[in-house]
Amino acid sequence: MRPPTEFDPPPSPWIERHAALIRAGGRVLDLAAGGGRHTRLLLARGYGVVAADRDTKVLEAAFAGHAACQIVALDLENGDTWRLGDGYDGIVVTNYLHRPAFADLVAALAPTGVLLYETFMLGNERFGKPSNPDFLLRPNELIEAFAPHLTVLAFEQGIVRRPRPAAIQRLAAVKGGIIALD
Repeated sequence: MRPPTEFDPPPSPWIERHAALIRAGGRVLDLAAGGGRHTRLLLARGYGVVAADRDTKVLEAAFAGHAACQIVALDLENGDTWRLGDGYDGIVVTNYLHRPAFADLVAALAPTGVLLYETFMLGNERFGKPSNPDFLLRPNELIEAFAPHLTVLAFEQGIVRRPRPAAIQRLAAVKGGIIALD
């Protein structure tokens, strides 16, 4: 049996590296939390977490009763409206793209709140799913969508080899300007 602190699958290195930008002890939204790999990471680092996903069975099994974790069932793609509140010190989104939620993400951040976003882009169809262009970012799309509203701290796009080959974009951005970087 593995120790409970081991992640399966492991958290994204991008999220691990940039989570320290989020205010210590702050409130973080893990949107499209899936199996909770980033929820677990954030809780272990002392954040209060709102874990939202359309299917919350795995999240409930893993985190039900955890005082610092709120689980919310939400399906933005099938008519649910944004009801996750605002004032988040951090928002984490990985492997999920719902363009109509971009404005909600910006609005939900507290002043100096940090957005960490990582998902697939065009070119990923060479490696498997997702392959539908509706679910793949266009080149520079994350930076173009968020730079008018947030201060971009880091941006990458290209091919990664691990955990499996994929074409991705990654963004770390802050609302309102300058934050401590160390």
